[in-house]
Amino acid sequence: MNGRVDYFVTEEEINLTRGPSGLGFNIVGGTDQQYVSNDSGIYVSRIKEDGAAARDGRLQEGDKILSVNGRDLKNLLHQDAVDLFRNAGYAVSLRVQHRLPVQNGPIVHRGEGEPSGIPVAMVLLPVFALTMVAVWAFVRYRKQL
Repeated sequence: MNGRVDYFVTEEEINLTRGPSGLGFNIVGGTDQQYVSNDSGIYVSRIKEDGAAARDGRLQEGDKILSVNGRDLKNLLHQDAVDLFRNAGYAVSLRVQHRLPVQNGPIVHRGEGEPSGIPVAMVLLPVFALTMVAVWAFVRYRKQL
């Protein structure tokens, strides 16, 4: 293994409605305080519980915000980006870049709370069935043995 992590990059348009506590997330980055080496982009550092972003569910910590209401966030000071978010209005459209690590092997979508690997029932059910067949055969043919 070479220690390098590959990423699958996707972009998404997310529309949020400003709530009582704003948009419900914090940002880091900017030309004056780069969060990622050699990248002055604006990134989501924290999603506030019960905020607009958390209720929507698509914006994640670590996402790069490319634009706000169509305004590109490239080459902005951190405070200028903060001001842009604060003055964005009630309905805010975000263009967001998600970076998902590439997995080795097939991508399997699991349900919420579903453990990885083979479910226990998939193993126990055949074992139970084989045991029942063995018991039936033993009881049925034990007099002949």
